[in-house]
This record gives sequence, structure tokens and C-alpha cells, in this order.
Amino acid sequence: MELNTHNADLLLSATNKSHYPQDDIPEIAMAGRSNVGKSSFINGILNRKNLARTSSKPGKTQLLNFFDIDGQLRFVDVPGYGYAKVSKKEREKWGKMIEEYLTSRENLQAVVSLVDFRHAPSQDDVQMYDFLKYYEIPVILVATKIDKIPRSRWNKHEKMIKDKLDFDPSDDFVLFSSETKHGIDQAWDAILSKI
Repeated sequence: MELNTHNADLLLSATNKSHYPQDDIPEIAMAGRSNVGKSSFINGILNRKNLARTSSKPGKTQLLNFFDIDGQLRFVDVPGYGYAKVSKKEREKWGKMIEEYLTSRENLQAVVSLVDFRHAPSQDDVQMYDFLKYYEIPVILVATKIDKIPRSRWNKHEKMIKDKLDFDPSDDFVLFSSETKHGIDQAWDAILSKI
């Protein structure tokens, strides 16, 4: 697939099935904790500054945001999880919205599950990974913010993440930095292999 990644726009925001685009364009969902850098990842691999809005306030994405890429592929940014300042009721609502999308959307080809490279995965990260494995949804695990860790400690951090998640070696694992652009080609290779 030849993609012009500069030809990318926010198509629509949805809260439930009735709002999803009605076609058969493949979709790749982005899931991760509120401050893991999902928007920075989307902007980074599309080489755009502010297509996906980054915010210093975690928990800003409260809808499913569908981004059209060259009319041939879509990224779907799902609300970040694990953010404490949102009411329990609101979190449950997001959970249902995310679950409905992930389990029922035929266009969905894979989920980019983002974790923060600096820390061991949280309980929410583990739950998300287990959920995706349970529903047999292809996973691309992306470890963000690798520029914050000295390269000499990368192996140690990668092992910590994989051990905590009980990582399946058949899944893709990508080290990524929106600062240095490390991992962009590898991320694209993983995404394009799923569609």
C-alpha cells in the first residue's frame, strides 16, 4: 500500500456504533494510558505537528477520533485509560465505548497498544493487553518516550515491560520516540503488515 501520509485529517469523532464511518477502509486503533503519548505517536508517524491534539492535561480524548489517511487507512484514537481525575461513572462510560469498538468493529485490523518505556506497565496496561489477546485482536506494542532512558538501559527496560505483560513474542514490539523520531519506520512496517 502506497500512502501519502501528508494527506491526513480528522474525519469524525464518535461515541458509539451509529457514528462510525460506514465503509470497509481498514482501521488501526491506538490505545494507552492518558499520558503515554498517543497523540505524539500519531503526529510523529504522520510527520504532522498538531493533527492529533496533544495536551498537558491527560484525559482530553473523550471520544473515538477517526483520522483518515489518504482515503486508504484510518487511525482511531481511543480515550486514554487510567486517569484518576475523571469520575468513575465517566471512566465506565469510556470503557464501554472502547470495548464496543474493539470487539465489534469489522474494519479493525490491529491495535497499537502504547506503554511508557520508563516504567513497568500499569495494571490498566496489563488489562488492555490481556483483553486484546483474549479477543484475538492483533497487537503492536509501542514503548514511548525511549529518549528519556539511556540506551545502555534499553534492554533492561524492554525486558521489564515484556515480563510484566507476559508478552507474546509473535506480537510486534516497537521502541519509539516522538522527540528523536526513532521507531517510525518500524511502526509503519508493523502497521502495514496488518492491513
